[in-house]
Amino acid sequence: MRFSRISVRLSKKNSSNLSYEKEKGAGISEKQPIELKTVSEIRLMKEVAQAVPKILKKLQESLKPGISTKHLDDLAFKEIDRMGMKPAFLGYRGYPSSTCISINNELVHGIPKADRIIKEGDLVSIDIGVFHHGFYGDAAITCGVGEISAEAKRLIEITRQALDKAIEKVRPDNRLGDVSWAIQSFVEKSGYSVVRDYVGHGIGRKLHEDPQIPNFGEANTGIRLMPGMVLAIEPMVNAGDWKVKTLDDGWTVVTSDGRLCAHFEHMVAITEKGCEVLTRI
Repeated sequence: MRFSRISVRLSKKNSSNLSYEKEKGAGISEKQPIELKTVSEIRLMKEVAQAVPKILKKLQESLKPGISTKHLDDLAFKEIDRMGMKPAFLGYRGYPSSTCISINNELVHGIPKADRIIKEGDLVSIDIGVFHHGFYGDAAITCGVGEISAEAKRLIEITRQALDKAIEKVRPDNRLGDVSWAIQSFVEKSGYSVVRDYVGHGIGRKLHEDPQIPNFGEANTGIRLMPGMVLAIEPMVNAGDWKVKTLDDGWTVVTSDGRLCAHFEHMVAITEKGCEVLTRI
């Protein structure tokens, strides 16, 4: 689950400290501290985070034509409970479900429903968060149901690769803009667009922490990355125009032009030697 509709200006100032500037009028202070996690805290966060890909894998294996998104959400809730954890999204800012399940032109925040039936050829994005031992875990995947179109296959692959490109830039002394530019440049070179209205985020004791991580930006701008930062990096890619809108339910975000979209997310901890992907198994 991602930060929404908050404008971000990546700053060339304050490159060596733990603050970054945001545009005025966003309802937040101009400078926000970034909490660095200790080695032991990152180890604990990894234990929590590792639950998410396991649940995602189980849901992906259960994905087939004819089932409802509510069925998948119920399955996720049972798995989270079985692991002794709590669903991070349920009740978050009033969100009514344990997962976000978005189909085809739905980008994020799709609310699972009993009458929302998955069909052959659908593109399904599943976003799951958990809470345990005082820390959050968060990850997302997009997958096809049965036989999908060539366009859908390519969109999934480009979005997955964009996340890999971003993770390659996560290391001490690189800048946040290097991560954002890695996503934007690869996606746009591939003929797609990156969503501007929703961004990745820091994560830890809160589901959404600073810094915000846009999927667009300039290389060699923004804060310096430092050991102890834990980032939820999540490319959100549209096959057509980058613009999106929110449906009347107040949650579901769809592409404005009705074309397909995809979304992947990993939690990444910055270490002294580079980075570790906490949600990879």
